[in-house]
Amino acid sequence: MTASPDAHGVLHVVATPIGNLADLSPRAQQVLREVDAICAEDTRHTRTLLAHFGIDTPALALHEHNEDALAGRVVARLLAGESLALVSDAGTPLVSDPGFRLVRAAREAGIRVSPVPGPSAVVAALSVAGLPSDRFTFEGFLPARAAARREVLARLAGELRTLVFYESSHRIAETLADMRAAFGDDRPAVLARELTKLFETVLDGSLAALQAQVDADPNQRKGEFVVVVQGAGDDADAQLAEGRRVYMLLAAQLPPSAAARLAAEITGAPRKALYGGGADDR
Repeated sequence: MTASPDAHGVLHVVATPIGNLADLSPRAQQVLREVDAICAEDTRHTRTLLAHFGIDTPALALHEHNEDALAGRVVARLLAGESLALVSDAGTPLVSDPGFRLVRAAREAGIRVSPVPGPSAVVAALSVAGLPSDRFTFEGFLPARAAARREVLARLAGELRTLVFYESSHRIAETLADMRAAFGDDRPAVLARELTKLFETVLDGSLAALQAQVDADPNQRKGEFVVVVQGAGDDADAQLAEGRRVYMLLAAQLPPSAAARLAAEITGAPRKALYGGGADDR
């Protein structure tokens, strides 16, 4: 796919399987065969994928730690006429993965950036969740630190759109507990685990029910997770969610009863629902 010396190359942003290798599209296979090189988040992981399809295109590492330094060199190759592909370890590049800086640098240099669409864990989870998907917000990975994670969730409590998160096996139980505190026990949600892989599971129910299932089954604490949470819904739900958000902020400085009383006065949400609605009263 090498271009003539006086023409710019193309940067192809290629989606790769999130689990099942058969999900690599014929077009993606063709592009990966024909480009001059592949910019990969982890070259070892990508070479395994390439070997499965008999593709021997050279791969170079481009990840969060070297993207700033490497982007200029990659753009220089594109300006010289080479065409390159950008892949992540799994799914669509730039969705909670490196690549943004390279794509921006390429576009600023007048390089054509062309998508080769395909698997995405966000869209895959939404497609099977059975929750409203006409409007949603993708929040990626929540902060690892509990206090920061709870602060983010508190800010999202009144969000009307469906919420989509990524989470790791190490924190899924803690995250579900924090979601219960922020959104309430009864908020509908879906836990999608190991999508397209051998041990794929998609659980649905209230946040309280999902946490109970995860707590009871160690297998449900293994693998990679997408958590889809229904938005706050109608005005009453949104008011209650905002009340919980304010309560959590106030409870960090005040006794629970005082925090609930003030949060109720500020937001109009029922005080008893705040004080006993799954919020962390410690």
